[in-house]
Amino acid sequence: QVQLEESGGGLVQTGDSLSLSCVATGEPFSNYAMGWFRQGPGTERSFVAAISYSGISEYYTDSVKGRFTISRDNAKNTVTLQMNSLKPEDSAVYYCAASLTAYFSDADRYTRNNEYDYWGQGTQVTVSS
Repeated sequence: QVQLEESGGGLVQTGDSLSLSCVATGEPFSNYAMGWFRQGPGTERSFVAAISYSGISEYYTDSVKGRFTISRDNAKNTVTLQMNSLKPEDSAVYYCAASLTAYFSDADRYTRNNEYDYWGQGTQVTVSS
């Protein structure tokens, strides 16, 4: 079992930055691929970013490329999502997720909700215009 807890959300203005953190407890953190997903009002939860167990491979949805950066510190059991140049359309509840599969050779699998086994409770990000 893995427990995930997100933090760092809040209310910011367009162009501002936020850093989201997710701390994992339970099974060895370095065994898991990690992802961030988000869900806005009236929308389905969608992929934002993912990182392989080693941190070597990173993946992003097109709308956040160049603005968001995912990273992990396996010694601290933490994955971070640095969000820069935030836009109102980035407003959502952001969820951290862990996959029992440490690495996907098919990168598309990192983007799928059903490839992740554990989820946090989410943290709200609101970007005002």
